Amino acid sequence: MIFVSRRERFNAAHRLFKPDYSDEKNLEVFGKCSNPNWHGHNYILYVTVRGEVNTDTGFLIDLKDLSEIINKYVIDKLDHKNINLDVDFMKGKLASSENLAISIWSELDKALKDSNADLYMVKLYETENNIVEYYGPEI
Repeated sequence: MIFVSRRERFNAAHRLFKPDYSDEKNLEVFGKCSNPNWHGHNYILYVTVRGEVNTDTGFLIDLKDLSEIINKYVIDKLDHKNINLDVDFMKGKLASSENLAISIWSELDKALKDSNADLYMVKLYETENNIVEYYGPEI
């Protein structure tokens, strides 16, 4: 078993809020992250896959192919977008980093189904101090 990781980056805006909360309640629960005029982050995304090395290629997965999958199914949908308004796989979800990491997992897990690699972890840096790791749904 070998593990391979790829790093990608994207910039996106979001707002943490619940529509059924008052502005005061959103501010109380989410603080300045509930700013009605949004706020943004320079996210860093690490995607780790695992599996067996292909004896013909010496790869688990060609990193160029992994990058293309991550970009097509995740980065292109998120980069320079409003997570709350523009991102199809985040519709109806609170735009927390936790929910974003889970949703990114879901998108990539589907995209990797026909590859030799199994998704192992999604690590999302919202800031240098705020990091989320997701290892998939519990079995």
